[in-house]
Parts: sequence; C-alpha cells; structure tokens
Amino acid sequence: MNFNAITIRDIAKELKLSVSTVSKALRDSHEISAKTKKLVLEYAQSNNYKPNPIAQSLKQGRSKSIGIVVSTIENQFFSQVINGIESVAYQHGYNVIITQTHESYDLELKNVGHLTQRSIDGLLISLSTETKDVEHLKELHQKGLPIVFFDRVSNEINTHKVIADNFKGGYDATRHLIDSGYRKIAHITSPPNISITRERYAGYRQALEEAGITIPDEYIKHCAHGGRDLDEIENALNELLALEDKPKAIFTTSDRITTNTLYLLTKLKVKIPQEIALVGYTNTTLADVLNPPLSTVYQPGFDIGKNATEMLLNLINSKHPVTEFETLVLPTELFVRKSSTKN
Repeated sequence: MNFNAITIRDIAKELKLSVSTVSKALRDSHEISAKTKKLVLEYAQSNNYKPNPIAQSLKQGRSKSIGIVVSTIENQFFSQVINGIESVAYQHGYNVIITQTHESYDLELKNVGHLTQRSIDGLLISLSTETKDVEHLKELHQKGLPIVFFDRVSNEINTHKVIADNFKGGYDATRHLIDSGYRKIAHITSPPNISITRERYAGYRQALEEAGITIPDEYIKHCAHGGRDLDEIENALNELLALEDKPKAIFTTSDRITTNTLYLLTKLKVKIPQEIALVGYTNTTLADVLNPPLSTVYQPGFDIGKNATEMLLNLINSKHPVTEFETLVLPTELFVRKSSTKN
C-alpha cells in the first residue's frame, strides 16, 4: 500500500480518466456510472487517497477551524474550558488550534496573527494579563472575523462574552471569611487592567463594606503577570507578613496565585488557618487532598468553553449580520475546607 498521499490527478492519470470524472466519482455524482465509481473508489482506498482539506475549504469559503487563545493550558481552569470547546467543535466538524500567551501581550499579538494566517473561521480568546490595548482584535472584528471572549473579556468590542460570576465569587469568599470570624483580610490578585480582577475585587469590597470593615491599602497586592512568576507572589506575601498589623486571612483570585500562596505559606512554616486563613480561586481537583484542604471558589470551566463555542458557531454560521450580543454569566461555587475555618 502506498502511504504517500495521492491526488485526484494521480488517480486520473493511473486510471486514464479525466480529473473531472474522478472528482465526480469521489463525490458519488449521479453523472458517473456505478462501474466507474467502484473503480475510482477502490483505487483511492488502496492507495491512501485523502481529500485535501485546504482545497475543500477554499471551495467552501471555510477552513472548519477555530482559533483558541488562553494564558496557559497547565492551568486546570483553562484545561477544562478547552475540553468544553472541543466537545462542541468536534461535534460540528470543526478543528481547534490552541495557542498560549503565557500572560504576554506580545505573544498574544503573535498568536492571533498566526491563527488568522491559518484562515480560522472564528476566534475564542481570554486576554493575557499584559493586554491593555485590544486594537489587534478590533481590526479583525471590524473586518468580519467572528470573535467570542471568555473569562477575561474586553468591553471595547461588541460581541458575545462568557464569564463566571466573578463578583459573587469574590463576595462569597470574603463573606465566608468574615462569617468565620476574620476581619483583617488581605487580597492577592492579578493586575487591575483585566476584567476578572476588577469584578472579584468588587465582590471582596462589597462584603467588607457590608460588615463595616475597613482595610488598609497595604492589604491589596497586585501580581503584574497574574502570578506567572513565583517571585511575584512571594514578594506580595512577604510584604503582607512584614506589616505591623498583619492580616489574619488572605483571599486570592487565580488558580496559580492561590496554589502558590498555599505552597509559600507552608514553606514559611505559617500555620494555616491558625495563623493565616486562606481561600482562593482554583479549579484543581487536588484541593481536597492538599495540606490543609483548600477552600476554593470553583468556576464552571467546561460550561464556559461549551457555551462560548456554541455562540461562536452561531456567529460563523449566521446568514445575516449579527447586531445583538449577549454576555453570559455562569455561577461560581464556594467549597469550604480546612484552610479557612477556625478550629
């Protein structure tokens, strides 16, 4: 058997048929006799003929590919989002091309450029922590590329967005700490330019205000790269622990910041929750077996990916210009474990 891919022209030359006849036979056209179809199909199968997807997409005006931009796939949340994306995309015959920004704006620009060069039919994107300017996406959107934002979104582009209820997640985590008897609650989070930081901080502030708690500015620590570098979190934590009036609890707002804060506190031999309580965002399946088990705000990653892809395919397949867009907000869930409860 020949494992080198052959073309329609190769089949036509070997069987002494026209290229048009072979093409129609492969498409089961009524114009071609059953005998010729059988001859062509048997030869194509035995010689490893595969339709050329690029040629087909040129004819159809579609690549049947979706571009995905995330910060990093090692993050459990983004892994779950990608699983949700693939569950819908593959069902509808679409391939996905996954790229990672590693929280870099420059990489985001390069990745988006690479994806559009691959003639993707649409783009699903969660912005990097460095992204403050979305002109590269505005240009593509104005040119007609269907774009759907998820998780970290921009309000400068009028399109579909899928997010978790970040305000409620921040509120519930902080309210839980307050109800557990904590009043000195610090906040380690991502840079303020991204949507999730602002929304989770708003929930944190609301819970504090309702309880009549005022916290010093020194309790708020922003990690410029979302905790990508362990040093960012370590510096924030050391500054908090060096305060004369140290916090008694910490609320963290991303997977990486949360798990690394737990790691660093343990490394510093800080007793959790006896000396400092901890509750944060993470979708890790290991939260129950960490020491101590970690109180977490869980985001519905799979459903976020699934819904975002359904919205994107609706944009791609719409026969008329879409002018009305939706921001879908999915619920978060707080899981209370030993890291944030007093004995």
